[in-house]
Amino acid sequence: MPPLHPGPRALREICRACQNRTLQHSYRSHRRQFTSQSYLTQKPTPIALLVCSLGVGSLAAIWYHHSEVSLFQTVSAEAPPAPIDIKIEKTRKKKGLSKEENRDSISSQHLQVKRSWENPGVYAWGSNSGRVVAPDSDEQVIKTPRRIPFFDGMLLRDIKLDRNFGAAITEKGDLLQWGIGFSADVREPTTTLTGKNLKSLTISRDRVIALGTNGKVYSISVAKEDQVTGPKISESSWIPFLSFNSSVSYRSLEPKSLGWSEKVTSIASGLEHLLILTSAGRLFTAASSSEEFPARGQLGIPGLVWTTRPAGPYDQPHEVSTLRGFDITAIAAGDYHSLVLDKEGRLFSFGDNSSGQLGFESNNESKYVDAPSLLPLHTLYANTNLSPVVTQIFAGGNNSFFTTDATAIARPGDDTTPALLGRVVADTWACGQGILGTLGNGRWTHNQGVPVKIKALSGLFEYDEEKNTVIPIRLKSLSVGSTHVAAVMDNVTHVSAGTSRRTDSENDTNWGADILWWGGNEYYQIGSGRRNNMNLPGYIAPLDSGAEVARTGKRKEEHRFQITPRHKVDVKGRKVSVEQRVECGRMVSCVYSGV
Repeated sequence: MPPLHPGPRALREICRACQNRTLQHSYRSHRRQFTSQSYLTQKPTPIALLVCSLGVGSLAAIWYHHSEVSLFQTVSAEAPPAPIDIKIEKTRKKKGLSKEENRDSISSQHLQVKRSWENPGVYAWGSNSGRVVAPDSDEQVIKTPRRIPFFDGMLLRDIKLDRNFGAAITEKGDLLQWGIGFSADVREPTTTLTGKNLKSLTISRDRVIALGTNGKVYSISVAKEDQVTGPKISESSWIPFLSFNSSVSYRSLEPKSLGWSEKVTSIASGLEHLLILTSAGRLFTAASSSEEFPARGQLGIPGLVWTTRPAGPYDQPHEVSTLRGFDITAIAAGDYHSLVLDKEGRLFSFGDNSSGQLGFESNNESKYVDAPSLLPLHTLYANTNLSPVVTQIFAGGNNSFFTTDATAIARPGDDTTPALLGRVVADTWACGQGILGTLGNGRWTHNQGVPVKIKALSGLFEYDEEKNTVIPIRLKSLSVGSTHVAAVMDNVTHVSAGTSRRTDSENDTNWGADILWWGGNEYYQIGSGRRNNMNLPGYIAPLDSGAEVARTGKRKEEHRFQITPRHKVDVKGRKVSVEQRVECGRMVSCVYSGV
């Protein structure tokens, strides 16, 4: 008996073609599985089995069409695919290297962390018209991060930069000032206010406001001449009944009616106004500039302007009575507007809203809001099963930013998987002026009243090997300049390579936190080396890459800049807890070693 034959050659070719089409269709379906849930309900189409099961006589009566391909398609021989040229990266390990040398050679992130510990200091870039980012240079712009030699080996408590002046607090708590706004004749930072044990500072249009560890608030002029010629405060001495005048002129800002043990814990300033937060969760506001009295509602006290101010110093603090009873935990100030966050995760805003920076649409008839207004957060998560609270607030220029933790909850009629209930999604939102890309949402928007989500910084997750679980990647901090922004992510970091038996492998390396930049870049303040504005968060090269190019004429293979998290290291023979911090100012930026 002759062997069974599968059928005429035409049918065999059709079966073979259909099998190939089935495999291709299946491959495309697998590629869609991460972008479409429909993949879970797709069923394979066994075209080959259908055709092969039919008789030869039925073949002419069938016209089966699927995926835009007819069953009777032209069958032709195809050339075999060209062989794939696979290139295997050569090992970077070199013979004779120690474990630490090998770590340096295989990871630029490890090298960045190491350099930040061995050579603390300040990197600055952007506009140098006021000799702030490069005090020893007459260049008008500094295009890439450059060290300020004066700060080499120094640790700072805080630093703030304007286009025309800079201010910093040393590790010992003394104030340094520099720039043309301070003195056109001084070419390096100069110590001004001493003996106050300062811990943080903020700047207005023409004054530096500093906070001491004891809760005292000091206001000092930007200009050296005013410090020398202005009235001096009588200060007490460690010797009983002996006092003397201060060496420089400054003002002391003291909120009235503070409770027992209540003191100032945080300050934030715009161009004309100052926000003062106390340990009891109370908010005070005051004028922070000697040139203009706040008149755009940024003080949060209805009707308070220069002509209606109470008797006393022009810069005396006033309590925002509207927020009395709310436990305020954080404050932020833009040029002419204010943000306040309470313990329950509620965000209040007041002041100038001409660009929508308060979080709601601007009204042409009334561009200022002089009383704290609650941001309607629930509208941002309408028609979702997420319950949000605000976790952090930031402001600068004509922009506001805030982060939220949105928790998945069960709602009536909701079919959310039980395993996802309680899952937290961390999002970042922006509002205000966006024509220079400062919103970070990929658009060039003039004014944005309704907050928009910065997708590049929202809904991110990573796997934590130590906790053995997936966790949300939150924003650690945000520094907002007049038109540009830098975001430090709170991703998993590692800074203990080689410190224990578990991390002593030659391939175990350190890495820091991701930092992204966007916004206006007219004066190269983003640090990318290019002048184009950026409307999406992006990375820049490592801080020392510019020096590397200048020295060797070429750039060493390195990854993006990562900022070093807090860690206790050896600095000049002593153990110090230190971290890198970023500061965005008016057309300038810097990264410094902070304690």
